[in-house]
Amino acid sequence: MDGTVRVETPEAEIAAILKAQRASYLAEGEVTAAVRKDRLKRALTCLMDYKDDYIRLISEDFGNRSAETTLFADVVASAGALKDAIKHVEKWMKPSKRSVQFPLGLLGVKAQVVPQPKGVIGLITPWNFPLTMVFVPLAQMLAAGNRVTIKPSEHTPRTSAFLKEVFAKHFSQDEVAVVNGAVETSQAFSSQPWDHLMFTGAPMVGKLIMRAASEHLTPVTLELGGKSPVIVGKSADLDAVVERVATFKHMNSGQICLAPDYLNIDSSRRDDFVERYTRKVTSMYPTMLSNDQYTSIISARHRERLEGYIEDAKAKGADVRIINPGNEDFAGQNQSNKLPSALILDPTDDMKVMQEEIFGPILPVRTYESTDEVISYVNDRDRPLALYYFGKDKAEEEKVLTHTTSGGVTVNDVLWHGAHENLPFGGIGNSGMGRYHGYDGFQEFSHMKPVLRHPKLSIGAVLGIVPPYTDKLRKNVERQLK
Repeated sequence: MDGTVRVETPEAEIAAILKAQRASYLAEGEVTAAVRKDRLKRALTCLMDYKDDYIRLISEDFGNRSAETTLFADVVASAGALKDAIKHVEKWMKPSKRSVQFPLGLLGVKAQVVPQPKGVIGLITPWNFPLTMVFVPLAQMLAAGNRVTIKPSEHTPRTSAFLKEVFAKHFSQDEVAVVNGAVETSQAFSSQPWDHLMFTGAPMVGKLIMRAASEHLTPVTLELGGKSPVIVGKSADLDAVVERVATFKHMNSGQICLAPDYLNIDSSRRDDFVERYTRKVTSMYPTMLSNDQYTSIISARHRERLEGYIEDAKAKGADVRIINPGNEDFAGQNQSNKLPSALILDPTDDMKVMQEEIFGPILPVRTYESTDEVISYVNDRDRPLALYYFGKDKAEEEKVLTHTTSGGVTVNDVLWHGAHENLPFGGIGNSGMGRYHGYDGFQEFSHMKPVLRHPKLSIGAVLGIVPPYTDKLRKNVERQLK
C-alpha cells in the first residue's frame, strides 16, 4: 500500500500540546521515582495489552509481515527497554559524587552531578519498526522524568492512528501525547521549541530536522542509518557468515537501519560465498511471494526504488543474481509489494545501490585482496551506523576496529550490538549523533547538572583571590602549576 496520511495536525495544535506539557512539567517540580515507574508501567501496558492488535495492524500497513517478526523485533525489544528502565530508574536517578581540586576537598567543598529532566521532548519515529522506535527511546525519556510528544510515521497509518488511541487511554495529553500527519506535520513538529528532539530516518531529512531545531538551539538526537559494511576476513567461517548475514538481510526484508548494506570478501572465496548464500536463502524462504514469513516492502514507491537499483546495476555491468527459489511471478502478482532476494556481484561506485542506503533484501558483494584495501574503501565513505567483522584473526580484527570509525560494531555476527540495552546505540557523522538505550539513553535525555557545595568558610579568602592580591595568591598559583 501507499501508506499516505491525508490529514495533517495543525502547527497550532502541536504548539498547544507543547505548551500544556511544559506547564505541567514545571508545576510538577520534582519527578519522583514512583511517578517515573508509574509512567513506565503504563507505557508497558500500552504495549503488552494491545500486542495482538499491533501484529494485525502492522501487517496491514506493510502489506504482509509475520506475527513472529513483529513479536521478536518490535514487542520483545520494546518490552525489554521498558522493563530495564523500570528496574534501574531509581539507581539511574541517584546523584554521583565527583572529586574536587586540592585543597578544596580538605576545606569541606563537595561536588556531585544530579540528573534532572530536560522537560518536554519531541520524538519523530520511522516506519520500519513502528513499536520499537517509539517505546525504546520513550523508556529512557520517561525514566529521565520528561514529558513526551510522539510523531509516528505516516507510512504505517493504521498503527500510528492506533498508537494515538492507546496512549490517550493511559496517559493524559500533558504527560505523553501522539500527533499524526505527514510532511507538513513533521515540519511543524520539528520547528517547535522542544527541550530535546529525537529523529530517526534518512540523513537528508535529518539535516532538515537539525536545521529547524537550530532556530531554538534545541539539542537533537539523530539516528540516521547509512551503508553498514560487512568485512569477511580470510579466517572467517563462511557458513557462519552466510547464516548470520542472510538472516538479517531478510528479516523485515532488510528494512532495518542496522542491516548489512554491502559485503566485502577476498576474491578467492567470492563464488563459494555466493553458492552458500543462495542455498541458505532458499532454505529459509523456499517461497517468498506466497510466504507469510517473508515481509513486504513498505510501499510500491519503495519497492520500485529497489527494483530501480537492480536495473541500474544491470545496465552498468554488474552480475546480478536474483534468488527466487519458488520461481514466483513477482512482476505479475505483486500487489503485496514483495521483492525477491538479490546479490549484486562486483558493483561499481557509480551504481545507485552503492551510493544510497538499500533498506531491502539486496546485497552487493565486493571483493578485495588485502585488509588495508577494504579499510581504505570504508574510510573513504561516510561513517556508517554499524560495521561488521567476521574472522578468527585477532590482529586483523583489532586493525579493522581501530582503523575504522562507525556508530557501533558486532564481531562475527551482525546487528546484535543494537539489541543490548546496556550498550549505547547511535551513529557518528552522517549516520547520526547522540545515543540512547539503557543508562546511556537516560543520560541523553537528562540534564546532567553539576552541583558544588561550599562550606561557610570563604574559599576565596583561603586561596587569596579576594583583592587586594598578596603573596598568598602567588604561592597558591605556583603550587598549582608545579
